[in-house]
Amino acid sequence: MNYKMMGRFVGKILMVEAVFMVPAMLISLWEKEYESVLGFFWSIVATAAIAGLLLAACRGTKNKFYAREGLACVGLSWIVMSLLGAIPFCISGAIPSYIDAFFEIVSGFTTTGASILPSVEGLPKGILYWRSFSHWLGGMGVLVFLLAITSVGRSDNGFTMHLLRAESPGPNVGKLVPRMRQTAGILYLLYILLTVVNVIFLLIGRMPLFDAVCTAFGTAGTGGFGIKNDSIAGYTPYIQNVCTVFMLLFGVNFSCYYFLLIRNFKSVFRDEELRMYFGIAAGSIALITLNLRGVYETLGEALRHASFQVASIMTTTGFATADFDLWPGFSKAVLLCLMVVGASAGSTGGGFKCGRLLLVIKSLRRSVRQVVHPQRVQAVRSNGQPVDEKVLQNTNAYLAAYAIIIGVSFLLISIDGFSITTNFSAVLACFNNIGPGFEMVGPTCNFSGYSVFSKLVLIMDMLAGRLEIFPILILFSRSTWTRR
Repeated sequence: MNYKMMGRFVGKILMVEAVFMVPAMLISLWEKEYESVLGFFWSIVATAAIAGLLLAACRGTKNKFYAREGLACVGLSWIVMSLLGAIPFCISGAIPSYIDAFFEIVSGFTTTGASILPSVEGLPKGILYWRSFSHWLGGMGVLVFLLAITSVGRSDNGFTMHLLRAESPGPNVGKLVPRMRQTAGILYLLYILLTVVNVIFLLIGRMPLFDAVCTAFGTAGTGGFGIKNDSIAGYTPYIQNVCTVFMLLFGVNFSCYYFLLIRNFKSVFRDEELRMYFGIAAGSIALITLNLRGVYETLGEALRHASFQVASIMTTTGFATADFDLWPGFSKAVLLCLMVVGASAGSTGGGFKCGRLLLVIKSLRRSVRQVVHPQRVQAVRSNGQPVDEKVLQNTNAYLAAYAIIIGVSFLLISIDGFSITTNFSAVLACFNNIGPGFEMVGPTCNFSGYSVFSKLVLIMDMLAGRLEIFPILILFSRSTWTRR
């Protein structure tokens, strides 16, 4: 293990986090929220000091970085970043309990949007900004940001790919251009551009600037922390429709936007995952709209709410315009399925991912055909290209780990005695980085009722879900730290 290289990366990440706390502190200073100013000031000092110590202690390291270090480094970075990112909540008094503050910031960085706060409208603006910005920073990934803005040496040496694969969602991660730093830069430029366009459209709808920026952060990161107690329900239909469109856009694989920019339209149109993503979304909207005909006065209103919630749940954003926990059972069943399906690989969304689901279906179809024709050699193809067997093996391993973690987490938090629906949807909502579930963790409720133990379980679920399971498993595996 190259511990010095890992320490250097963690130090750089903490330095980035300290810098990004400065705008929140300035907003608090402008709003004369002096307790929040102190909270951010001491958090910045502590984070920068730890970062400085790590960078000083890890000087002169060699740029040798392999898959084991990459996965462990990503998992460790997100945990340390969250531990320090929770400090402003505690010092400012916005969230006195550190465990609750830790839950809140992990929910922010992992773009989950599950909250322990019964009310957010009374929070200081600096704290609201930090909550929302944590979505934006975690959406594309802080390590991707670090790779985009810093030099990693004379050459990538392969280790930047290990970092990008560990933090980027999806069954397979590749380069858009030959160098990984350029790939990371392109991803973040697209991310920033879409966020700015989102803010502009919200401002056109006369949404206040602060509201527009925070809402765009939550939409871009597919996070879902709102700055209003009713989430997006109190805004106009225009703003709700804008959020619907941009939630769906941020659930698309960002490589598709790159291909559009370079006018490689053929690659976009033949993308099977993209067609599956929009097909599932359109079908779910149609089914729920028909099921809600008697719930709302007009078909148009039913369509608007159905479209918003399908986009919100499928992209794992977690915004709400209605209490969908009161919807008919069929509509809730569709939303529950969408919690698992999730968005596209290579997007800011969570869930199992349409790309993985597509591979699982194709792999299952191949297995059925091989039973009928055992001598026939068949390759699984995606977008016309054969899929590497290692990718299929990783997908199957991910599916197994996915099911086991959900089952174990469900059993563990059931100790608190809540209903099966509450506990199961809470695990799905946290592990798939969605936010709201059903019943006691529904869109009008929160996660504050769970015990400290259950909150810690759900925190690990959020981290494992955002980091695609393996970085967290490897981080806590004894073999990772054993000399070979």
